[in-house]
Amino acid sequence: MTDLRPDMRLFDRPAPVVARALIGMRLFVDGVGGLVVETEAYDRADPASHSCKGPTARNAAMFGPPAHAYVYRSYGLHWCLNLVCGPEPGSAVLIRALEPETGIAVMQARRGAVAVRDLCRGPGRLCQALDVTGTLDGRSLAAPPFTLLPAAEEVDVACGPRIGITKGIATEWRFGLAGSRFLSRPLRS
Repeated sequence: MTDLRPDMRLFDRPAPVVARALIGMRLFVDGVGGLVVETEAYDRADPASHSCKGPTARNAAMFGPPAHAYVYRSYGLHWCLNLVCGPEPGSAVLIRALEPETGIAVMQARRGAVAVRDLCRGPGRLCQALDVTGTLDGRSLAAPPFTLLPAAEEVDVACGPRIGITKGIATEWRFGLAGSRFLSRPLRS
């Protein structure tokens, strides 16, 4: 049987390169998930990054090996899933949105009676739908409960400024699947 998982060396690259490469891949947590349609990149030199002031107990996973999860609570309310990358410590990619494909009924049970389009639009909704919590912080992306599959085909990627931050907002490190109706907010092509 052919191993369809991507080479985890993908994560040994700068965050913006990884963020763009993740668009069109498929991400699953315990078999529930879908197509990655929106990401944002962060690195240690970025004033909007949790790593800009150095390692802390909260951001320790960002300073660990690439291809691991960095999971944190945003404003004490919502979990956010980031994928740690390199080659410099303190880099990660926030998974902002997925197009739900597998386990839709499970996602709807977790999120309530919301439209499929709204199940994984935004990092907090995505984590609730996939049942991502702080227990996954620091876990390897190459092992359960995570499954990451390469893109089935080349995709058209749009980019623009990141959203939901107050520093580094002009940095165009937000990437999305051009034309996707599952983005948290529209992106220019």
